Amino acid sequence: METASSHDQGQVDLENITRTYIFTKRCFDFTASLVGLVLLSGVFFVIAVLIKLDDPHGKVFYSQTRLGQNGRDFQMWKFRSMVAGADKMVDNLLQKSEVEGAMFKIKDDPRITRVGRVLRKYSLDELPQLYNVLRGDMSLVGPRPPLPREVVDYTDYDRQRLAVVPGVTGLWQVSGRNELNFSEMVALDIQYINKACLSEDVRILLKTVMVVVHPKGAY
Repeated sequence: METASSHDQGQVDLENITRTYIFTKRCFDFTASLVGLVLLSGVFFVIAVLIKLDDPHGKVFYSQTRLGQNGRDFQMWKFRSMVAGADKMVDNLLQKSEVEGAMFKIKDDPRITRVGRVLRKYSLDELPQLYNVLRGDMSLVGPRPPLPREVVDYTDYDRQRLAVVPGVTGLWQVSGRNELNFSEMVALDIQYINKACLSEDVRILLKTVMVVVHPKGAY
């Protein structure tokens, strides 16, 4: 499991994030997301049919307001994995969150559908975020974009994770995911930002493939 050193748990250092790195990363993100959307179009269709067969009352896709780089809000897309109207049930479930800190997660969330549980286990519900990557809202690799209500409870230290473009996957996802608490997630995000480079992005993408094939800590 990845761990954050005492140095990495301090302040974010953006000196390693050069214009060349940003440009190259964006070119790679655009190309990879475009190719991915084309090649996975058949998979999208199959998932869409399964979602409608399992719960015909809701939409196939689900969008949610998230905060990206420097706190800019955008609509993040997913395949719907919960029952229709799931957002209205959040207030009654907040006290059951199994992750400490400014993040809400329940292992056996009663709102998740049968198909949704499989999609989440293998991270297939995240595939529509390739569209967010294509648009530039997100990158393939980076800290996960938080909900506005989560950021309200952020400390100045926590807000450092908003210094870069958020990602579909990141160091947190390949280091334990929901088995880690919020403070550990933030420390890993800061560690990633301080070490960000193309080789690190490729390493995380390769580890993500292994995590998806052999899921652990996903719910």
